[in-house]
Amino acid sequence: MDTKTSSITRLLLLCGAIAGPLFLIIVIVEDYTRPGFDPRLQLLSLLSLGDWGWVQITNFVLAGVLNLLYAVGLWRTLRPGPAGTWGPILIGAYGLGLIAVGVFTTDPANGFPPGVSASAEPTLHGAIHALGGLFIFLVLSAALAVFARLFLARKAHLWALYCAASAVVMLVLFFGSFTDPTLTARFLRLASVIGWMGASGVSMKLLRTPDTGQHAQASILAAAGH
Repeated sequence: MDTKTSSITRLLLLCGAIAGPLFLIIVIVEDYTRPGFDPRLQLLSLLSLGDWGWVQITNFVLAGVLNLLYAVGLWRTLRPGPAGTWGPILIGAYGLGLIAVGVFTTDPANGFPPGVSASAEPTLHGAIHALGGLFIFLVLSAALAVFARLFLARKAHLWALYCAASAVVMLVLFFGSFTDPTLTARFLRLASVIGWMGASGVSMKLLRTPDTGQHAQASILAAAGH
C-alpha cells in the first residue's frame, strides 16, 4: 500500500474514530441547553423536534455520513481477512440507519417539545424513525460481534472481549428499556453510548495498528496452512 493510499485510508478510519464522541458531545450539550428537555425522562431523538431540532437532525446525519466513510476505510483496511466483508457492510448499514432516523424525525412525546401534544397514533415518519432505531441497534451489535471475531483472530483477546461485551450489553439495555417506562430514556441513552463508542473504539484500535494489511495477509496464510 503506497503512502497516498495509506493516508486516505487512515483519514477514512479517523471519520469512524470521531463519529461516536462527536455525536455524544453534541447530545450532552443539547441535554442541558434545550429548554424543557429532561435527559432522564425524554429520549434523545426528541431533540430533533422544536425550534432547535435541526441541530440534532444534523447530528444524526453527520454521524451517519462519518460512519459511511468509516465503512469505506474498513473495506480498504481489512480486506482480505476476518471482518473484511461484514465489518464494512454492517458499519455502512449503521451509517445509513443514522441518516434515516435524522431525516425521519420521531413524534412528540413526554411533554417535549413544550406545548406540543403527543399524537394519538404514530405518524409515518415517527414509525420509520422507531424502526430505524431498532435497525441501528441490531446492525451495530452485529458489527461489534464481527469485530470480536476479528480481534480473536489477531489474538487481541481484551479487544475481542470488549467488542463482544459491548454488543451484548447494548442489546440487553435496548430491549430492557421497554420493560419500565421510567427507565426507557436512561437505558437507551446508555445503550447508545456503549454502541457508538464501541464502533469508534474499533477505529481507534485500527489506527494504532500500522500493519493492519499484514495482519489480514497473515490470517489468510494461517488459514491456508491449516
